[in-house]
Amino acid sequence: MNQPHMDIPVRAPSATSADDTVLPFEIGALDLRGRVVRLGAAVDSILNSHNYPQPVAKLLGEAIALTVMLGMSLKFEGRFILQTQTDGPVRMLVVDFRSPSQVRACARYDKARVAGLIESGKTSSADLLGHGHLAMTIDQGADMNRYQGLVALNGGTLEDAAHEYFKSSEQIPTRVRLAVAEEMSPGAGHRWRAGGLMLQFLPKAPERARVADLPPGDAPEGTALHVVDEDDAWVEGRSLVETIEDVELIDPALSSEQLVYRLFHERGVRVFNSVPVVAQCSCSRDSVEAMLKSFSQDDRDHMVENGEISVTCEFCSANYKFAPQEVGASSGGETNGGS
Repeated sequence: MNQPHMDIPVRAPSATSADDTVLPFEIGALDLRGRVVRLGAAVDSILNSHNYPQPVAKLLGEAIALTVMLGMSLKFEGRFILQTQTDGPVRMLVVDFRSPSQVRACARYDKARVAGLIESGKTSSADLLGHGHLAMTIDQGADMNRYQGLVALNGGTLEDAAHEYFKSSEQIPTRVRLAVAEEMSPGAGHRWRAGGLMLQFLPKAPERARVADLPPGDAPEGTALHVVDEDDAWVEGRSLVETIEDVELIDPALSSEQLVYRLFHERGVRVFNSVPVVAQCSCSRDSVEAMLKSFSQDDRDHMVENGEISVTCEFCSANYKFAPQEVGASSGGETNGGS
């Protein structure tokens, strides 16, 4: 195994907790790399811009934390989009990360089914998601190909889906932990907090990077599965990650540096500069106007209600109002909003 570089400055972990940041780190002795995300005002702003039931907001917070950790891997100006489509009470989650640091998100859900789960006390991520798929899309911009990976959601959590994605699509041993909760402050009400940690095994020696082949779909019954023993370094790393409690990921009194030091100090952990995260929607009046003008004349005419066209952004809930003539619609096609 690699030994820690002795010329790297050594210091105690910072006790200063910084919300809305991602801290990259590595454990050179174990060939492990990872990231810790801490979200305060950013996730609170996104979740409070909607009137989601508490379990839906919590699930969307998990998706935001996961997307930010994954999106931070982009080395170019682009977007990383996580989207679920399932048969569960929360039928869709969409999180849009725009490098280097902007994130927005929204959810679609069945109010009656979610209310039923709340009443029965069954509000786990698996209960809310149900079965379907999770898509991860990398958009490199105009004139560039998109890359998309799909993974099945079979009644599991977003953590489960992330593990399966990296196992089947990237073949990189990966462990993810996510946590979301409301922080109650006297006189200040509640605020949402989210956190996450991702650890990956990235050895330089190719023989240590071998993983088991995926089960062949057309193999005869009884065919022995390909098995590769896990590397000792990876077993040690993932075992430590599995000891993390939810409160450690969201506790404002425990900094990201203190968390990774608590986990990996015996092996030596190196941290890099943290990267800020901001909740920011990319919608604008100009972009909405251009979108409306792309519709047919007949469609625009039917959008007129009470003498105006009103559009609400599904991500940030910003509302844009247009006079019909601004977007080439006929005011004569308006309908009465109360009819």
